[in-house]
Order: sequence, then C-alpha cells, then structure tokens
Amino acid sequence: MRVLGVDPGLTRCGVGVVEAQPGQRPSLVAVGVIRTSPNTDLSKRLLKINNDLQSWVKQTKPDQIAIERVFAQHNLHTVVPTAQAAGIAMLIAAQEGVPATYHTPSEVKAAVSGSGTANKAQVANMVTKILGLSAPPKPADAADAVALAICHIWRGETTNRLTRAMRS
Repeated sequence: MRVLGVDPGLTRCGVGVVEAQPGQRPSLVAVGVIRTSPNTDLSKRLLKINNDLQSWVKQTKPDQIAIERVFAQHNLHTVVPTAQAAGIAMLIAAQEGVPATYHTPSEVKAAVSGSGTANKAQVANMVTKILGLSAPPKPADAADAVALAICHIWRGETTNRLTRAMRS
C-alpha cells in the first residue's frame, strides 16, 4: 500500500509518501513541503497548493491519502487557512478517485510514538527509526506528513472499516 500523508497548512503544507507491504518495514518514497508566501493573494496561494498536491498525486500514485484533521483550539486565525488546505487535499482525492481519511494529531502521535501527547521532536525521532532513516525529514511539517502516512498504513483500514460499520 502506498499512502500520501498531508499535513495541511497555508504557508507550509507537508507531504510525504510511504509504502509498505504486510509484515514489512514501511519505506519512504518521497517527502517535501509545498510553500506559499504570506505576501501572495490567498486565492493564488490556494491554487498553488492545489496544483502542487495534484502533481504529488499524479507523480507518486498513492493508493490512499491521509490528511491531518484540523482542530480549532485557540487561534481561529490560523485554523481557517489550515482547513482550506485540508479541503483542497480532500477534493483532489475525490477528483483522482483516491480514498482519503482524516486522522487526528493525537491519533498520529500515538500510532508512531505510543503516546498521543508526544511532541514534534519525539514524532520526528520515531519516524526516523520506523523508516530506518539517517535523519528526520525536515522541516517538521514534512516529518508530520510522513507520520500521517505511517499512521494510516498501520491504522487506516481499521478506521475505514469502523466508519463504514457505523454508517450501515
């Protein structure tokens, strides 16, 4: 299974592709960050995220897409742009016919580190160990996207089956 993880953001949108076969160690296929300038018009920033994410999907051909679920905790000013980027990822998944699933930050942290309260450094360290890398993906947005993909490989199908069962 090949999964594209998306850590949505307007200035930095992390992307990471991980592949794994049952019983084998996951491997990193590609990792990066889509960047937009805060000085650019919002519509052009969203278009760049759209175009770049479409390129990622076309080039890496994921079987599934894992997107971080956006939460509004304290700062609504930053959550709206993040939600817009997440919506673009979900739309691209639908357009390309690739199943997409949201995962909460605590779910991702628990999947890769064993603790839903792990910090970014702990998550990056575990991503490095899980994939057998010499260094964590940088910046943190890229490591978070890879962690999303790993989480989905390990937990995603179970989450999807539970969601389908609850709907029926």
